Amino acid sequence: MKMHEVTVVRIYLTEGEAQLNSMVKRLRDWEKLRGLTVFRGIGGYGESGEIHSADILGISLHLPIVVEFFDEDEKVNRIIEHLGDQIKPGHMLKWTAQINN
Repeated sequence: MKMHEVTVVRIYLTEGEAQLNSMVKRLRDWEKLRGLTVFRGIGGYGESGEIHSADILGISLHLPIVVEFFDEDEKVNRIIEHLGDQIKPGHMLKWTAQINN
């Protein structure tokens, strides 16, 4: 099996933040990414240390959201530059991976 190197990006957001929809549209329409997945967490905590979780009795607007995508390294670096200060410091990870061709 032939493998090809790509760069993977993971961005951590909070459900109540309004930037998710605009970010997904931008990555699809302007940046022409190959694909993107949004994960909704059932619990987590961030800088404040306050634990947020989903339960049957209530709906939290502070649950974690993870946006993950991959593409060619050059394209990903350009996208990261375009996202600029939309992403809080410490809320984006980037690493190299292998994809099957």
